[in-house]
Amino acid sequence: MNLRDLKYLVALADLRHFGRAADACFVSQPTLSTQIRKLEEELGVTLVERAPRKVMLTPAGQDVVARARRIIADVEEMKAAARRSHDPASGTLRLGVFPTLGPYLLPHVVPALRQAFPRLELLLVEEKSDVLLQRLRDGQLDAALLALPLHDDQLHAQFLFEEPFVLAAPEHHPLAQAKQLHVDALGQETLLLLEDGHCLRDQALDVCRMAGAQERSGFRATSLETLRQMVAAGVGVTLLPALSVRAPVAQPAGIRLVPFAPPAPTRKIAMVWRKSSALDGFLGQVADVIGRQAREQLH
Repeated sequence: MNLRDLKYLVALADLRHFGRAADACFVSQPTLSTQIRKLEEELGVTLVERAPRKVMLTPAGQDVVARARRIIADVEEMKAAARRSHDPASGTLRLGVFPTLGPYLLPHVVPALRQAFPRLELLLVEEKSDVLLQRLRDGQLDAALLALPLHDDQLHAQFLFEEPFVLAAPEHHPLAQAKQLHVDALGQETLLLLEDGHCLRDQALDVCRMAGAQERSGFRATSLETLRQMVAAGVGVTLLPALSVRAPVAQPAGIRLVPFAPPAPTRKIAMVWRKSSALDGFLGQVADVIGRQAREQLH
């Protein structure tokens, strides 16, 4: 058994197709298939159920894949520790960020990171929060920017900043005329929200429950920009994170942004990484730079 064969198995588990897994591993399909069979022979169990048009893992295969992910992650940690033993700010940093934060925070943060760590290669991955968490646990990411709270004792979360929400309303909506709003002013409103899987949806629902508001039925957006355009078109009102409405982000005509009076609804953002990470100290430095830049933008 070797690390290469475990990577083949993990690729097959992720892609559920021998051809695509082989392409991802830069080998031929017969090579990958042969190595998977050798791995099965060595372990004495069937790992993969081979249907004509579908590849499925057996229960034993699922267990082996879970262990293989941990082994691969540990090896990557070992390599990272060796690479950075002399210069922790060199090499590649794989950083995840969720879609309703990344486009609005990263343009302010990346230049500061480049200045602070000029030899650092930053690889950015934008995905929904649950995907980022899984990739973080599997060792496919070094760190991720996520909303709190998190409940995982294997992960370390360093608080970065608190981002307030503003109300986005059509320009002729009654709430659009206010200079400030109290959260309870939403009590009679139905809000436009994102589809399931976006952490912003969960955060907005928390505000709805607090204010007694409801979600508008029959509509769920796939992106923050869709929400923004729907508000401008007069379809309804929504909550937008403060960074997403700051310059240089342009707002469409017909939309009004109204801040909330204290205590305003907010979301707390943290940088998260594995407690076992060999980059622990360096990631703390990166988090300090990101948090400082974000707070400057907000204040």
